[in-house]
Amino acid sequence: MVGNLLLRGMLAGLIAGILVFAFAHTFGEPLVDAAIAFEEASAQADGEAAEPEIVSRATQAGLGLFTGVMAYSVAVGGLFALAFAFVHGRFSSLSARGTSAVIAIAAFVAIVVVPSIKYPANPPAVGNPDTIGARTELFFLMIVVSLAALIAAVALSRRLSERFGLWNGAIIAGIVYLVFIGVVLYLLPPINEVPENFSAMVLWRFRTTSLGMHVILWAALGLAFGALAERRLAVKGGQRGRPATAFH
Repeated sequence: MVGNLLLRGMLAGLIAGILVFAFAHTFGEPLVDAAIAFEEASAQADGEAAEPEIVSRATQAGLGLFTGVMAYSVAVGGLFALAFAFVHGRFSSLSARGTSAVIAIAAFVAIVVVPSIKYPANPPAVGNPDTIGARTELFFLMIVVSLAALIAAVALSRRLSERFGLWNGAIIAGIVYLVFIGVVLYLLPPINEVPENFSAMVLWRFRTTSLGMHVILWAALGLAFGALAERRLAVKGGQRGRPATAFH
């Protein structure tokens, strides 16, 4: 069953990847071109020689973007399926679609929204190349902390629900999660390397487009995988005469 769900997760990732690529190619690439043009103009104004183009811009915006988006989406889809297989039937009585939707929303908040509050996406020409290592480490640290805090909040909610009820336990755990994340966001060092003359509109549109790509990814994963998993579990349950869980 887990293997079947894994294949369905990768298929859902494939569907999501196609949608994300179409969105990114249509709305994101023109913003990347604008940022690159700004970077080249700044380098020329400073008397710096233009860097050689190893891979053509057309290839980057086409085949390169498609390959990267599809590989990432399929991989995330597989991980999504494994998370579903572990959660479904263990922590709630939600249907397959309901469980898939909850996982997608929780993952979007923990992996995308929370880290982006502190370290939002930046286009080319924004950021010092000498600090890229530190910026990458801080971004992934924020993702790890957010995921760990979310898992801890879910565990806390289950414990509190036995004493205060399901809703009250979830609300208390949610408040604890928000307070903890707020402290972490405050303690981690800020990064502000946007050039003073960089277009605020390009920066804003790039960040909202990046967020839109993630919205499409997680929404498509949650909906597509939920439908595929529900059909598979319904068939499996029908063969046994009772509802099926992922590990049975």
